[in-house]
Amino acid sequence: MSPLRWTSKSTRTLAQSLNAQGYKTSASTISGMLKSLGYSLQSNKKTLSITSSHPDRNAQFEYINKTTLEYMAEGEPVLSIDAKKKENIGNFKNSGLELSRKGEPVEVLDHDFPINGLGRATPYGVYDIMKNTGFVNVGVSSDTAEFAIESIRRWWYEIGQRTYSNTKSIYINAAEVMEYGLGCGKLSCRS
Repeated sequence: MSPLRWTSKSTRTLAQSLNAQGYKTSASTISGMLKSLGYSLQSNKKTLSITSSHPDRNAQFEYINKTTLEYMAEGEPVLSIDAKKKENIGNFKNSGLELSRKGEPVEVLDHDFPINGLGRATPYGVYDIMKNTGFVNVGVSSDTAEFAIESIRRWWYEIGQRTYSNTKSIYINAAEVMEYGLGCGKLSCRS
């Protein structure tokens, strides 16, 4: 009995393996057989959790929603912030397609290793819920609290102070719910 129980092979590879064992078949025959058995090509689905949900998870979201609505009713900014996937800096392959002349694809590096001296970039998003607008700050530092604060600071100086000239506070939805008092420059957190 073979210890191999699960495998991930293309229909072409399966057909070649079966042909090597003396069976006469093709990739299209294998594909048809798998479809008739209820199989189809599918991507992974993120549904499994390592930890169980917090018992007050719904109450947390209700609190965040209630506070968001209160701030919006007062005309105060409500921001949702998050760091996105770190990307290598350089001429690397990206998924997706790009229009170019036939036979002249955009040439990129043949590997995905970071380039010494360039490193990785982290995009940090600041989304203004009331205005339905986004602001992205890209840095080369890690996803740190300092980077989050700097991204919010840049949003404030480039967009926020013009848009919300009379604001006294900003409500920020992040890993923790935080309220920043802009006038005195102090940070106060509410749980």
